[in-house]
Amino acid sequence: MPTYYPGLAQRVRSQRELQPGLYGDLDFDKQPYRLVTAPGEPSSLPHGVADRESILADDRVVELMSTATMLGDVVADPFAALTAEYSVSSLIAMVRRACQEGLDAVPDAPPELVSFISAMEATPEWVDPELVRRGARAARTPAALLAPFVTRGAFIATFTNTYAALPMALTGALSGRRAARRVNETASFFAVTTLPGALDRYGPGFEAAAMVRLMHSMVRYNALKRSEHWDTDIFGVPVPQVDQMPAGMIDLYLLAVRVRRQGRTEFTAEERAQVEFSRYRCFLLGLPEELLPTTPAEIIQVFHARAALLRDGFDDATCGELIRSTMAAYLRPRDTRYDRIADAVEKSYSKAGFVLAFCRGSLRIARGMGVTLGPADVARIAATAPFILGRLLLVDAATRIPPLAKVVDRYLVRLIERRLETYGNPEFVSDARTYTPVLG
Repeated sequence: MPTYYPGLAQRVRSQRELQPGLYGDLDFDKQPYRLVTAPGEPSSLPHGVADRESILADDRVVELMSTATMLGDVVADPFAALTAEYSVSSLIAMVRRACQEGLDAVPDAPPELVSFISAMEATPEWVDPELVRRGARAARTPAALLAPFVTRGAFIATFTNTYAALPMALTGALSGRRAARRVNETASFFAVTTLPGALDRYGPGFEAAAMVRLMHSMVRYNALKRSEHWDTDIFGVPVPQVDQMPAGMIDLYLLAVRVRRQGRTEFTAEERAQVEFSRYRCFLLGLPEELLPTTPAEIIQVFHARAALLRDGFDDATCGELIRSTMAAYLRPRDTRYDRIADAVEKSYSKAGFVLAFCRGSLRIARGMGVTLGPADVARIAATAPFILGRLLLVDAATRIPPLAKVVDRYLVRLIERRLETYGNPEFVSDARTYTPVLG
């Protein structure tokens, strides 16, 4: 029985009540094979990063990770299940119109849509709008000047574990052009949410978050209802909230690690704004507050705990193929000489970022996962770093000078808008016709 998070446990069990046709056969009290809680068993927590035994001895964090591993999206999943009655394009049109014009603008809006959008509109009391705006402003600098060079590397990090990567592998959405589209959609989402007012009720970031949630819910629905290869005893709930937390909070984890290395235990006022911005963005994506801690120590703890309770596994036919296809994908909108050079530079930075952030700097570990950082990559980084990193540092410093701050911010907004044009128009769609039997 839940001891520390009864509300979260009830939210998990409500999935069976809300969608008996989807979750009725799922035993939420049974631990899926992917969840590893026994000492000595291999987990995804890298050696030397944290003490796994002490994590497993913490009943509170073990309960949190175990519970969140079985949580999908209690408001978006029922709406996605309407694909049995509506076309995917109709559902998308309803969400977009509800986000842009309000629920009253959707004729005969299904109650599932009302519940979905209303839940996103119900801003929690802990959200400080002014801090969110300040955090978004701070996030614009890395979104404009750094993210375009590392997003691919962060994206493929989600494929380093078999149990977390399988939902995306099942969709068949990461081969050929689909891989490029998914990377660009991810980059587009995180970029657009940093624009002024983007996360306001009728802002483009609010709509983008709703579309991301719908896409994830469609993956869950199709995996559970239309795939003969999804084994809930092994994998549990497809795309659980515990697997979405790292993508939404990776910036805060890196920030928390930096704070700890500096010998601090609290965030500064500026850092607190960044925390508030990312936490609110995660709320819009459907993450429960229990997975959105506020202090450096707690943020580090949930990241390490998630890895410590995720069974280790790297299937080259699944994970390796996803990583290789994503790394090989061409992301640029055109095929000019400039675009080819830009694509090569971006790939080199993404490889380096992946090696440093997710392979502990080990080229050997990276090669084992399908990422090779070679001499040509090092040369590209060396040749461009003075400009790319120098501009980042210069702009970051300028944003702290009051007379320059507004001018620099306008420059960053224009740059992000140009980035969005490069990423293309995100679709955020999961099409069951592309699903492949990779799990058999």
